[in-house]
Amino acid sequence: MARNKYNIDEELDAPFNWPQFKRSLVYVKKYKKSIAAMFVLSVIASILGLVVPRIQAYIIDTMIPQGHKAIGTIIILGVGYFIINVGVIFINKRKGLIGARTSQSMTTDMRTDVYEHLQKLGFDYYDSRPHGKILTRVINYVNNVSDFLTNGLINAVLALINLVITLFFMLSLSPKMTLVVLAGLPVFIVYVALTKPMQRRFRQKAANKQSNVTAYLSENINGAKVTQAFAREEMNSGIFDGLLKENRLYKLRAAYVAHGMYPIAAMIMRIVKCAIYIAAVYWFRKDFILEGVVQIGAIYAMVSYSNRFWQPIMQIGNIYNQLMDAMSYLERIFQVLDEPVSVEDNPGAGELPQIAGHVEFRNVLFEYEKGIPVIKHVSFDVKAGESIALVGPTGAGKSTIVNLLSRFYNVTDGSVCIDGHDLQSVTLRSLRRQMGVMQQDTFIFSGTIMDNIRYGRLSATDEECIAAAKAVHADDFIREMEDGYNTETKERGEGLSAGQKQLISFARTLLSDPRILILDEATSCVDTNTERLVQNGIAALLKGRTSFIVAHRLSTIRNCDRIFYIQDGVIAEEGNHDALMAKKGLYYELYTSQLQEILQ
Repeated sequence: MARNKYNIDEELDAPFNWPQFKRSLVYVKKYKKSIAAMFVLSVIASILGLVVPRIQAYIIDTMIPQGHKAIGTIIILGVGYFIINVGVIFINKRKGLIGARTSQSMTTDMRTDVYEHLQKLGFDYYDSRPHGKILTRVINYVNNVSDFLTNGLINAVLALINLVITLFFMLSLSPKMTLVVLAGLPVFIVYVALTKPMQRRFRQKAANKQSNVTAYLSENINGAKVTQAFAREEMNSGIFDGLLKENRLYKLRAAYVAHGMYPIAAMIMRIVKCAIYIAAVYWFRKDFILEGVVQIGAIYAMVSYSNRFWQPIMQIGNIYNQLMDAMSYLERIFQVLDEPVSVEDNPGAGELPQIAGHVEFRNVLFEYEKGIPVIKHVSFDVKAGESIALVGPTGAGKSTIVNLLSRFYNVTDGSVCIDGHDLQSVTLRSLRRQMGVMQQDTFIFSGTIMDNIRYGRLSATDEECIAAAKAVHADDFIREMEDGYNTETKERGEGLSAGQKQLISFARTLLSDPRILILDEATSCVDTNTERLVQNGIAALLKGRTSFIVAHRLSTIRNCDRIFYIQDGVIAEEGNHDALMAKKGLYYELYTSQLQEILQ
């Protein structure tokens, strides 16, 4: 069912295109005032910076030859020169602060959009890919893209403006010499065009390899105890090292191509400088000789402008590298945002009113993969307040049935109804707030024990939380802890036993007061002694509610109103415990085999 693992590169559903890039600009538009302010400040700094060579040229060519007469003017121009440079420093600082604030705001917006969409995606999405690869998109990729959208785009536009302004200053100084400066530009453009496909390919590969590294790291952090228990540290380190080497290989390949731009541009710039000096002396003497005096300052200014002309070009080369990275990341971010929500409110879905708990499965067919049915045309009718046990071999479809009832998946065919309402016609929120689902893998959030009990009903008082804990016999062990109900729980409930986590989960479910209760192997991690204590709590939990209990321990479901024996996606047997035992069929064989194991 999984689409890929940590060592399998992800194929893009929709490769990057310019409409996607335009789509990403929605995040830029929201902060257009801040970006406009950055833009204006950058233009001012750029123009002031371009005035400096003119001041230098004027001092060298006009003021210095006048000797002592020009000292006052030179001092004034020097002070102006100093003020301009200090002003540029403060302008750039202000622009940097605005950019940092805008970038972080944009990062928050983009990450929020990805996170909110992830919250809507069904179980099938999370079942089909490593969670580490999802995490990479929300954290790493969003960071890189938002930085490019704030700084990269602005710098690209400014670089182009700088080119135009510099070109204007050069043309005003010497149109002929400007042609010398521009002569190297076609060579640079050809280099970029030739290396673009190679760089794009390497960037995409590098993004894939980075995702693989994160996926494997996430998996190993979650499984650290198992790794140490089986002494797999050395082998796992070898696997991780291999993934890192693949990541390094493609990042270096992309870097080799990317960093080729700077030396190419630098080499062209140096050739242009030499050409300017040669041209000034041999070809364009008239442009730089005034009344028989060589305009050294003008030549110096032209060389300075040539530097300033090629600096934006090199900057555009770096921004182009950032664009290649951003494209590879945007592809994967949009892949998440465009992932269809398999389970969502249908158009016109209404609120499910307060229910009694009457459940009907009407000829339900369900497939995880097309053409492979897991539930095969199952029908049953459960009256409000009935308790139903689902038993049978592993993989028979027990958990799938209760997942369809919670509408974690949509049925492939047929319908599931509660109190006559087809689940497809009601909102998910109104359905699930009247259901209590407890799974085998109990999840405890970081916070206090009280926070975890109150998780499903934030308005509950402390007294109500404590009453729920007492009902499921969790109060005793909670009070024995150092801080009682205010004891801080670690991530995933580390420090609590499996049984304690289950009891806290029972209290959380009881407090939410669901009309339909689902216990999916909820007592599998509870030891025998704790199980005896919790049976009374479960009985209180089941009272007055429709309940579905998936269990391998048959001792926990003997008192259920009906038992469904599920095999190969169908209800092979149905009845209460006594009737099924008297039938001596599949349930009888399962029960007696478990009884023999206990006696042995």
